[in-house]
Amino acid sequence: MTDTSLPLSGFKVLELGNYIAAPTTGKILADFGADVVKVERPRTGDELRRWRLEAGDTSMLYRTINRGKRSIELDLRSPHGRDAVLGLAREADVLVENFRPGTLEKWGMSPAALAEANPGLVIVRISAFGQTGPMSPQPGFAAVAEAYGGMREMIGDPDRPPARTGFSIGDTVAGIYAAFGAVMRLLEREQGRPASAGRLVDVGLNEAVLSLTESLVADWSAYGTRRQRTGGRMEGIAPSNAYLCRDGKSIVIAGNGDGIFKRYMEVIERPDLGDDPTLASNEGRWARRDELDAAIGVWTGQRTAAEALRILDEVGVPAGPISTAEDVAVDPQFAARDMIQRFDIHDGAALREGVAMPGIVPVLGERSLPVSHPGPDLGAHTSEVLEAWLGWDAAQRAALEEEIR
Repeated sequence: MTDTSLPLSGFKVLELGNYIAAPTTGKILADFGADVVKVERPRTGDELRRWRLEAGDTSMLYRTINRGKRSIELDLRSPHGRDAVLGLAREADVLVENFRPGTLEKWGMSPAALAEANPGLVIVRISAFGQTGPMSPQPGFAAVAEAYGGMREMIGDPDRPPARTGFSIGDTVAGIYAAFGAVMRLLEREQGRPASAGRLVDVGLNEAVLSLTESLVADWSAYGTRRQRTGGRMEGIAPSNAYLCRDGKSIVIAGNGDGIFKRYMEVIERPDLGDDPTLASNEGRWARRDELDAAIGVWTGQRTAAEALRILDEVGVPAGPISTAEDVAVDPQFAARDMIQRFDIHDGAALREGVAMPGIVPVLGERSLPVSHPGPDLGAHTSEVLEAWLGWDAAQRAALEEEIR
């Protein structure tokens, strides 16, 4: 299942997670060579299979986030299923889960029980608020964490309620931190160092979001400054915004560096602003941000997006298009680094040919590693995993198949 040249080849990962956070962790580990076995509930599987379902029985969201993995069906609530999971855990290097705290314990699979089965097992736990503290028992999705961790308050326009990004940022960043934590624990183990804190990795969605808020809390703590929503701007940084062009497209221009600003103003034909000493530093530019944005908007409004981007690139002012999915799918920069990879995928209704899927980050070398395969069909690998990992014979596998059907 894995390329032996990849950094994590030879490591086995047991994923008990649903939705986005824990499966993102599993995806990253699979991307770099780990054999990731995803345990799904019988018959229905991970609920993500039906999120944003356009046709058939398995969404492209599921296929993307669960790429590179193998799927098996087990009922974790049944004695047979629990025994199978404990057996798989004995063979695994990492176990990843994102159930509500206390759920694994209720099913007889506490960290202590898992560690007894496999003392070298790295246990990665992702939850809304972490495994300890007064709020740890509470459930929560990324939407709650993004609000609780301080992110949502900063998104949108100041005269409207807080908005949300179009993606589950809280889940994704928690999954990335969890993958990093798993690799750190594996490194600790491979170096022969004693297990610290039971080789546990504990990621709270709210804490992952908090980590993205830069100096939000420090500014408040030091100066009593409460940052405000600023729409397309970033508070305290100017000029940096999205600007409408003549053809109806908008572009982003980040000309806020002191060394960039003067030539930026030259190119938009406002050298008076570039020579103004009160605008030489960011503080002065932020105070006059509306004036600067208006001047830039006049210039972009007289040019197409492509023309404006070409001119800005020629003078070294950072700028870029606001890309749609269609733009990304055919973008030459992404293509040059294999960051768009295509697969023929059967969604349960029809074969969708050449489906574009994001490549693997980070790049090791010059181009993305190849994605091995899209997310698997439900239970497609149950028999082969139980045979390979646990040595179950045909009769044992048939008995399990009968139970979960």
